Amino acid sequence: MLKLLRLKKRTSQTRILVVDDEPDLVSTVEYRLRFANCDVITASNGQEGLEKATAQKPDLILLDTNMPVMNGHEMLERLRADPDLKTIPVIMLTARCEAQDIAAASSLGVSDYVTKPFDFTQLMDRIQAALLRSAKV
Repeated sequence: MLKLLRLKKRTSQTRILVVDDEPDLVSTVEYRLRFANCDVITASNGQEGLEKATAQKPDLILLDTNMPVMNGHEMLERLRADPDLKTIPVIMLTARCEAQDIAAASSLGVSDYVTKPFDFTQLMDRIQAALLRSAKV
């Protein structure tokens, strides 16, 4: 995780937006990311996530698929349509693991797809890889 910090200016942390309607999962992911010295923003649905992404411009978004108000695919579509947000890497973090779900997310430009339950060390590796890829763009 230290490599993530080197990608950012020394005075700022990597900012990650976690968008999921499962409070226990959000709390756990938030705790682990903060422990890794990340600045964490949370949202409980796609509409709130889109608003927070617009206002705070995170470095990466962890996004669930099934949520109330606005689902993850709709939020991802809107992110990709916004010139200021379209390059933010998005990792889908969802229980949906069928081929059509992965294909739909992929067609919307998702950086990675992680299914629940997940290993947190592997998630951190994927976050780091997505941030490294976006830094090269």
